[in-house]
Amino acid sequence: MNSIKDQKNLNKKKVLLRLDLNVPLKNGSITDETRINKIIPIIDFLIKEQSKIIIISHVGRPKGKVITDLSLKPICENIEKKINRKIRLVTEDIFKLKKEDLFKDPNDQIVFLENIRFYKEEEKNDTKFAQHLAKFADLYVNDAFSCSHRAHASVSKITEFLPSFAGLQLEIEISALRKVTTEIKKPITCIIGGSKISTKIGIIKNLISKFDNIIIVGGMANNIIKYKGNQIGKSIKEENCDLMIKEIFETLKSHSCKIVFPEDVLIGKNLKDEAQIKELDNIKDDDIILDIGPKTLDKIKGIIKNSETVLWNGPAGYFENPNFANGSYNIAKAITKKNKNNSIYSVVGGGDTIALINKIKLMDDFNFVSTAGGAFLEYLEGKELPGIKALNLYV
Repeated sequence: MNSIKDQKNLNKKKVLLRLDLNVPLKNGSITDETRINKIIPIIDFLIKEQSKIIIISHVGRPKGKVITDLSLKPICENIEKKINRKIRLVTEDIFKLKKEDLFKDPNDQIVFLENIRFYKEEEKNDTKFAQHLAKFADLYVNDAFSCSHRAHASVSKITEFLPSFAGLQLEIEISALRKVTTEIKKPITCIIGGSKISTKIGIIKNLISKFDNIIIVGGMANNIIKYKGNQIGKSIKEENCDLMIKEIFETLKSHSCKIVFPEDVLIGKNLKDEAQIKELDNIKDDDIILDIGPKTLDKIKGIIKNSETVLWNGPAGYFENPNFANGSYNIAKAITKKNKNNSIYSVVGGGDTIALINKIKLMDDFNFVSTAGGAFLEYLEGKELPGIKALNLYV
């Protein structure tokens, strides 16, 4: 990929900058600024290069319709304060805009196009729409890795009509993910959670040949516990996944990777209950598994201690109740303890995992924290991402 940081003479060049500013909004206020904070470096870089910046992004799923509550206005205002510069939000119909309309005031350096998903052509990856967008700028920069699994007009099709480059954050994201998929320092461990094993089966199968340990926790571990002949009471589980689990264990036979799953658990009778430690052979019909037990936690901490690379996606339990947050908290602390003496490379992803480490104020104690969601998971699964592939088209 061509990197924007290697380009010379960006002065006065009009740069079409694709960002992912799909942040949670409540009554017009931003409730999590993580994604915004990550894109400030590319804006600062282009400002320093004296480029004219045209930002494209989206919020929510308006499905091609204008929805006032999904305007980028509060995000523009937030970024204005962060960079201490005026940003103009262009709310006019994109189809009626011309290149010369965007910077009529010579003092304007940054303009935002209103939510790109207000236009149905965006998600259809429409060629004419991409061509029209391309007319606004001299070059295109994708700094939205988290959108790069989408074949959308402003993510993939646009690169056919403009010189196209990778942004700073996108490069950092790919570099971090390469360190847990292709440029691996071993021993390497994956800790993976979530409620559905079906959504992670592709990742697990892809990583078995590359990883030394795959630790399965959270709701999806319940299916493996049940598959192995144990009761799980009223615990969350996914139906009809025995064949998927069998496939995992069959794949393991031809590789040296070890699968680790809970050997003891913390249960409650409901989500607000106190925690009770139980062995797997003692789960009652009205028990709900809500966290890993102390034996399992000690085993995981031992594996982390002996690892040089770790990938973590998904908390170990129902951390919203502090009584069932012990497993997740201690996994986080075990990783960050090694991080402090540079004896491990750590990559963390997934909304719930990020919420967890934000809650315990450890966001800055991992080597890389990904907010990419679907793109993060598809990359780990070994899938080709349209937005990344598109950046290789322009030579």
